[in-house]
Amino acid sequence: MKKNLSDDSRFKGLKIAITGANGSLGKSLIRVLKKKGAYVIGLTHAEKNNHKSNETKPNDWILWSCGKEGMISKELANVDILILNHGFNPKEKIDSNEINKALEINSLSHWRLIEIFEALALSNDLKKSQSKEVWVNTSEAEIQIAFSPAYEITKRLIGELVTLKKSKLLMEKRNSFIIKKLILGPFKSQLNPQGIMSPEFVAKTIIQKAEKEDYLIIVSPNPLTYITMPIIESIRILYSRFINQIYSN
Repeated sequence: MKKNLSDDSRFKGLKIAITGANGSLGKSLIRVLKKKGAYVIGLTHAEKNNHKSNETKPNDWILWSCGKEGMISKELANVDILILNHGFNPKEKIDSNEINKALEINSLSHWRLIEIFEALALSNDLKKSQSKEVWVNTSEAEIQIAFSPAYEITKRLIGELVTLKKSKLLMEKRNSFIIKKLILGPFKSQLNPQGIMSPEFVAKTIIQKAEKEDYLIIVSPNPLTYITMPIIESIRILYSRFINQIYSN
């Protein structure tokens, strides 16, 4: 008898919300998580969606927009895991409008949602409820070129902000809020039609690793990323903790 994928999954019965749910990776994550027994909620900017298959269609939708993240705080209160997967790539364009758009979508909206979700986790902690998790897709562009300067800078910004948040959580020894960083190499999508990996492969690997790994989830065809990213991340965390100790004394 074939074993059901959700039988031994830690995601079974959890409510998981995903931004960028209409994108290639978003759809693939929804498919995998639904098979694992999760109740999946898609966060979308558009009232209409392009999900033709029930397998990639979330169980529910939340309509949201960048700059108005606080308006969905109530809907996120019952979410166990929030996956921040939305993004914008201006590619070769380096004008102010495109840079501002990339900064808002790739960095600031992610940070605001992280802060909102952490506040909800702290509130739950006071009630001795289950911890909350946020997974942030910073991408491989956080540490290397992606032939798009604005994309690289904004991804690096949110990546370093997540590192600061992780360092703070480690110092406070709080378990009510868990953060994971997704470092993804080039996969085929609307943002990157020339991507090497398939979104289906990336989604399956993310979920497999998330069931085992604590913080960094790396999926890349580049072996150097698996070496350099943990080293860079460790240095950043040690640096922020060192600075905190100086100013605390």
